[in-house]
Amino acid sequence: MLKESFVQVAKATLFAVVFSLVYVLIFTLVIQLTQLSSTVIKPVNQVFKIIAIALGSLIFIRGQKGYIKGAIAGLSAALVSYIVFSIIGGSFAIGWAFLLELLISVVAGMVTGIIAVNLKKS
Repeated sequence: MLKESFVQVAKATLFAVVFSLVYVLIFTLVIQLTQLSSTVIKPVNQVFKIIAIALGSLIFIRGQKGYIKGAIAGLSAALVSYIVFSIIGGSFAIGWAFLLELLISVVAGMVTGIIAVNLKKS
């Protein structure tokens, strides 16, 4: 049971991180082509991180205790994404915005984890 839970969380986390990376690459191209305002970038990135966590949890979290597995997947995805994007950007800064992002990621994972375990298998 523990191994299965770990695998579910790992898959959900990996999905969310890869989805976020692909999204950022596409969004960067859109920004360059359309010259969107820089004030739009941060909120749009946050929305897509939440979508990535939600999709990862919905696709991979099953069984019992979906709220715990989802919360851990959300937290893990936020931390791994932060590390990856910090390495790419060359800057590590932990502040209130990062802590708020962690909280939002945990809640997004928790809520979608609950939904995921309650979906009936087809």
